[in-house]
Amino acid sequence: MPGITVRRARREDVGTIVELLVDDQLGATRDSADDLEPYLRAFEAIDADPQQLLLVATDDDEPVATLQLTFIPGLARRGALRGQIEAVRVRADHRGAGLGGELVRWAIDESRRRGCALVQLTSDTSRTAAHRFYERLGFTASHTGFKLRL
Repeated sequence: MPGITVRRARREDVGTIVELLVDDQLGATRDSADDLEPYLRAFEAIDADPQQLLLVATDDDEPVATLQLTFIPGLARRGALRGQIEAVRVRADHRGAGLGGELVRWAIDESRRRGCALVQLTSDTSRTAAHRFYERLGFTASHTGFKLRL
């Protein structure tokens, strides 16, 4: 997309990334930009781990979209490496222009480049529009996910 650059997130992007998380139907109930300290600690751990990529798509170097891509080695599927996509968010004024799709395709291409056998993600059951978005990108709803809050 013209004027949009995808890059690794930097520490100074964390506040904007948190704003993207909060500006979401579910994120508004579980995230808050009031205290960035826990997010900065998480950023440091993500940034130090070579199996993690926290990405931002920028417009004039201002983050307008984000996602996290994790590379998971495993024994299943003949020792396959998996790419796990999490926390895809696009700023409201940039939605509907294809930016989310471009960012996810970038993550798929990076997963392929790193030798992943598959790319996976989870999406809350209430996010029916997101499900259609992922299906348009070629994902299939092949599994049922479970979570246990701790």
